[in-house]
Amino acid sequence: MPTQDDILGYFDTLSNWGRWGEADELGTLNHVTDDVRLAAARAVRHGRSVSCAWEIAVPEDMERSTTSCPCAADMPGAENMPVAAFHKDRRWGFSSERLGITFHGNTVTHIDSPCHIFWDGEMYNGRPHSLVDPATGSAWATVTAAANGIVTRGVLLDIAAARGVPWLEPGEGVFPDDLEEAERRQGVRVRSGDAVLLRTGYGRARHEAAATAGFTQTGWHASCLPWLREREVALIGADSPQEVLPSGYDDVLMPVHAVGLVAMGLWLLDNCDLEACAATATELGQWDFQLAIAPIRLAGTSGSPVNPIATF
Repeated sequence: MPTQDDILGYFDTLSNWGRWGEADELGTLNHVTDDVRLAAARAVRHGRSVSCAWEIAVPEDMERSTTSCPCAADMPGAENMPVAAFHKDRRWGFSSERLGITFHGNTVTHIDSPCHIFWDGEMYNGRPHSLVDPATGSAWATVTAAANGIVTRGVLLDIAAARGVPWLEPGEGVFPDDLEEAERRQGVRVRSGDAVLLRTGYGRARHEAAATAGFTQTGWHASCLPWLREREVALIGADSPQEVLPSGYDDVLMPVHAVGLVAMGLWLLDNCDLEACAATATELGQWDFQLAIAPIRLAGTSGSPVNPIATF
């Protein structure tokens, strides 16, 4: 078990600052090369796709205002539309929505870009927190750095199955030995550029027992961070809010977020629903797949709600 001093040392020993240049905002997504994307395409052997996201609930997770107009010609102001046919057509109608959502947290499936977390006032690659403006958002390492999408080989590591339990209990962490045991059991190996999705079974607990995460949750233990850097993992996800809490370190509340995002530039995929993915992997006997994530191009934003798609 690493000590707290070890964890604090990770900010230096695991740092990727300058590794891909001083102007780099992609961080570990640099591991997703053209060759990696081609290899991800070759992982598609059955043509079956499954979502790895939770449905966003209304009104629990989202504020919503819906406009419904059965006949567009009756819409206020229709007579001023520049197309005359618009306000004569009695058959054409529409609905539209205005949505408000806070996606960071413990329920919505979302991706974190490197500007999401600061440590000692700095973001990934040494940029100051002052680059985040209350009106315009961040000018550095935002989600739009991944505007071309993240398409890579995904690997699901089913830790709950490896331990022979329906789900890990809140406060139980996942360690490097667990990762390697899951690799051995599933006959798969994590390699450079992969996205690693961690199944703790918390998604099953949400489905079956309406479990809710708080400040006690299961997930990655900070001791996995050197393993992830050694394997050159591009992105990590989990079916929990990502990391085990309490972390076990008084001075580092959320070390996977802090070291991962700030020091390593490691993109995080929080709150996945991996139950369908795990069931499909078990049925097909295949634990790697093409993973496609397309963040919304939200300027100046530290992440995005996403619907990750695993194609086997």
